[in-house]
Amino acid sequence: MKKFFILAMALMALASCDKNSTKQAQLERDSLMQVINQKDEELNEIMGCVNEVQEGFRRINEAEGRVTVADGNPESASSRTIIQENMQYIQQAMEQNRELIGQLQQRLKSTSLNAKALERTIQNLQDQLEAQNQRIQELEASLAEKDILIAEQGAQIDNLSENVNNLTQENRKKSDTLASQDKNLHTAWFVYGRKSELKEQKILKDGDVLKTDDFNKDYFTQIDIRVVKEIKLYSKSATILTTHPKGSYTLEKDQKGEYVLRINDAQKFWSVSRYLVVKVK
Repeated sequence: MKKFFILAMALMALASCDKNSTKQAQLERDSLMQVINQKDEELNEIMGCVNEVQEGFRRINEAEGRVTVADGNPESASSRTIIQENMQYIQQAMEQNRELIGQLQQRLKSTSLNAKALERTIQNLQDQLEAQNQRIQELEASLAEKDILIAEQGAQIDNLSENVNNLTQENRKKSDTLASQDKNLHTAWFVYGRKSELKEQKILKDGDVLKTDDFNKDYFTQIDIRVVKEIKLYSKSATILTTHPKGSYTLEKDQKGEYVLRINDAQKFWSVSRYLVVKVK
């Protein structure tokens, strides 16, 4: 459906062009289709990996069921064999799922798709892996009480549990790093004040604004540029001292005759400086 919608938009644009631009429009459409195909290929690879992990979960659940059934008759030699084989299979399947989740985490670093959506998917898979690991630990404890599970297998599962815990910690650190990077990417600071106040805070020196790094940063208000589109200045006189591209903002007066800064294009407005300084009277 995505391909048809974008292709339709491209064809509409092509139809509206002058005859002399037909060749250029064709090249642009071909380029657009190439981008779409590349994204589809990347999405298919990621979904294939996700499906493999989900299939691994299903097989582990089935193996757990077989162990539970065999555990009902622990005296039988065949039951002991079934339990040992399936516990070994569970260990291998969980290790495979751990590696697949690791591959998805690597994808997260370079994907051109929605990184947030992929991050949520990876976290959900990680949560399922932890839940399965908890069930296996409980199953292992139950089997150990009946002297069914051999010591070697117990050690291997303990190692797997440690690997899962390490992976969980690593994933949380990466999530925290991504969240911090996202916050920094969309953070800006603003201040407005009289000339004397700005000089006192070393924001304004000898007629220059923010020319040195010793100004009082705590005097500024931190904002998220995706959210804040309007700043009330509470003054009938306002002069912007920092550099911000023309057309990206307007200075308007409210009903009280006091200025309000309206940011029309946030990316453009904050492109030169993430600091906004306004002199008021």
